[in-house]
Amino acid sequence: MPRFPLRASCLFVCFALGIIALAAQQPSAPPIVLHAARLLDVATGNMIQPGEILVEGERIQAVGTSVAHPTGAQIIDLGDITLLPGLIDAHVHLFLHPGAEDLQTVEESVPWRTILAAQAAKADMMAGFTAERDMGTEGAGSADTAVRNAINAGIIPGPRLRISGNAIDILGGHEDANRYNPAQHVLSNADYANSIDQIVEVIREQHKQGSDFVKMYETGPDRMANDGTVNGILHTPYQYTEAQLAAAVAEAHRLGTVVAVHAMGEPGTFYAAQAGVASIDHATQLSDETMRLMKEKHIPAVPTFTIFEYFAHNRTTATEAAQEAGVPTDRSSSVGPEGALLDYKISEFKKQIAAGIPFAVGSDVGPFPHGTQARELTLMVKYGMKPLAVLQADMIEGARLLGWAGAIGQIKPGYYADIVAVPGNPLSDISVVEHVSFVMKGGEVVRR
Repeated sequence: MPRFPLRASCLFVCFALGIIALAAQQPSAPPIVLHAARLLDVATGNMIQPGEILVEGERIQAVGTSVAHPTGAQIIDLGDITLLPGLIDAHVHLFLHPGAEDLQTVEESVPWRTILAAQAAKADMMAGFTAERDMGTEGAGSADTAVRNAINAGIIPGPRLRISGNAIDILGGHEDANRYNPAQHVLSNADYANSIDQIVEVIREQHKQGSDFVKMYETGPDRMANDGTVNGILHTPYQYTEAQLAAAVAEAHRLGTVVAVHAMGEPGTFYAAQAGVASIDHATQLSDETMRLMKEKHIPAVPTFTIFEYFAHNRTTATEAAQEAGVPTDRSSSVGPEGALLDYKISEFKKQIAAGIPFAVGSDVGPFPHGTQARELTLMVKYGMKPLAVLQADMIEGARLLGWAGAIGQIKPGYYADIVAVPGNPLSDISVVEHVSFVMKGGEVVRR
């Protein structure tokens, strides 16, 4: 191994110590006091009026109707708005944008898609989403590691991220370019794993490349069948057995992480609940026994209504479910097979609410424009949940699901200062979360 000459080593050490000393001399940012007409305690539903927050560095120091105003503090009076914890989206795709998703992954290079992903992350944060879980890069491998690391290093703006790299899928499964000419050997948008040994190997490789958690496709392709055998019922074949999912959960646990699944319906959702996954995303069809297990094991469903609504009103045939249809139709009516699927999902969601299963909030944003996904909260209220319950699912359950419970999701002393402001009162009109006017992440004002 080569060695530095002694003199060069001394110069290097002196230079490093000088940089450290200079950094220590840099003045810290002054405290910030946020003042607003209202501040929501999401855990209790109490509305504090007026509301003030003292922020020092990255953290919240005090909360109340009035807090200390330290000498030199920056006072930001936001007026007639409501302060909330930063929004959390537990199901995003930073590496997708509106258009034919399958063609994006074939026609666009990974470097280009990474640049677009960085822009998507910024758009989401500016809309108030200060934390997100990226549920698969759709063929861009571990490129999301670079986006997450660049955000963490302050190189680019964006939310706190938990990332999975590629999702995991079977040969011929949900993301396996099944509509393309086999002779062209179009690559899957996921990583293949057809056995327990392969599942473990892929999880280890993804972990090596920087993944925070594991995303697996448990069902697909999904369809509302009217063929005389399955009439008007969701048909959603499973991809992995309970034993295979359990092996994935065990390996993820060994690595200190978890498994989340794309699972539309039975029996895949049941196998996922049996295996003890961290979340069941989409969760359109859940049996009574599956819901019992989800309650018992505290496995949240992530409904992703926004993507279903978007497809129902922008795509009109089975073929167009893989391509954009053009001009959107009115949101008051559903069209085509995607509309039938949305209607079915709504009816099943009401049963899930009645069963008392936990929920988190995820939109599946990517195929529709980034920065617009707060509509997910509006839709969950529209289809049966109370506004406070949806906010708790988004912020408290979302923080737990992303592994940041006790650090984000509430406006409390010691938590990160991830704070947004919305007009009006979200407890009486949840749609105000679609109109965020102020965003702070980690004590830094990023939108005002």
